[in-house]
Amino acid sequence: MAKPAKRRDRRDGPAAAQNRKQPDASAEQGVPGDSASDRKLLLIFVVFFVLSPAVAVLVYRLKYAPVAEAPGSSARGGAGGGGGGLVKTDVTYQEVLAENSRVSENASRRNFGNPVLAYITPWNSKGYEIAKRFNSKFTHLSPVWYELKSQGSSLTLDGRHNADVEWISDLRKKGDAQVLPRVVLEALPTELLRKKKQRAKAIQLIVTECKEMGYDGIVLESWSRWAAYGILDDPELRSMALQFIQALGRALHSVSLERSGGKNLQLVYVIGPPRSKELEMHDFGPADLQSLDGAVDGYSLMTYDFSGPNNPGPNAPLKWIHFVMRLLLGTGGDKGLGHKIFVGLNFYGNDFDLSGGGGAVTGADYLSLLEKHKPLLRWEKNSEEHFFVYTDQNNAKHAVFYPSLMSIFLRLEEARHWGAGISIWEIGQGLDYFYDLL
Repeated sequence: MAKPAKRRDRRDGPAAAQNRKQPDASAEQGVPGDSASDRKLLLIFVVFFVLSPAVAVLVYRLKYAPVAEAPGSSARGGAGGGGGGLVKTDVTYQEVLAENSRVSENASRRNFGNPVLAYITPWNSKGYEIAKRFNSKFTHLSPVWYELKSQGSSLTLDGRHNADVEWISDLRKKGDAQVLPRVVLEALPTELLRKKKQRAKAIQLIVTECKEMGYDGIVLESWSRWAAYGILDDPELRSMALQFIQALGRALHSVSLERSGGKNLQLVYVIGPPRSKELEMHDFGPADLQSLDGAVDGYSLMTYDFSGPNNPGPNAPLKWIHFVMRLLLGTGGDKGLGHKIFVGLNFYGNDFDLSGGGGAVTGADYLSLLEKHKPLLRWEKNSEEHFFVYTDQNNAKHAVFYPSLMSIFLRLEEARHWGAGISIWEIGQGLDYFYDLL
């Protein structure tokens, strides 16, 4: 999101506030201790992460089994050239530390044939480097640059100062990935949606910026903000919101790009995952997909941030992702609108203090934690994610969830099942060998 207070933009750097001092001896050896407190921790951990009744969607997590199967021997043989046989559940911290920077010599080969949308943030310069280094792995690149804001009775599009024209030029010399900057709609929604002149102005600002800057379109984020304002609970305003997206899509599609052989400007729309089988008014559901079909070229689905400091656990349980996709698409899979979905993958993780609190960790943070605590990496079967537990100097237990080659592989298989692409938040936070899977 566009401001630090919003969940996804908290993934912008090290969790520096976390206490990462020397753990106890059992954690140093990478094995759980044999004390009563450790046994109690494991019991609490299983009950909290697997059986917690506090989050209704966990019921669906257990009910809707994923269709992705475990990889066969060829997949276990390595992730391109850099995985080194690490697409497995029994990976060790030593293997991660030794192999994470090794990638295939053929960095241009694509192993995931469906569309790949990658977000890049101004506050994480590594993302810009990754976009150039693995350019051919991505079909869409979305730098997080713009905000459409209210300014008195008018509107302004802020963010051109973030735009890196030289970077875009370098990208286009090396590959064909489309550049679609993210635009967050921060304008007062009731004013924007109810006033015809404001709607027209918003569309004009966005289309003009695309033309002047040579973009291939935009990624628009507005649904979560409209939900926060209560706009989507009002049937009339909800209908106006959909009409605005349709009008913006038509306006973008009316512009053809000579540089791209006459292709039209594209619109990718950001949507959040429904949290319950019974859809609420603020949920983006199957009917909305159908309504916007002709206006929207793709949907960036935020299937991550399943857990948080107040509800610690996995980042994106695979069964939950499957449930969300089935809820949106039914059983049609790639025969329906699956090809327009970019299934969200997090390339960040979380370090949870099990007594309360915690925060995001990037790839660099994760490697630092592995070097310091030498933990036993565990495979959590219900979520199909790796995690480890450590104890800090204050004797507080922590659980760290961060993507692994195995967890990413299984989510790529899930996307393939639906004929869907993926969207990565965000590429500056991952480990280099992740890109061998793409």
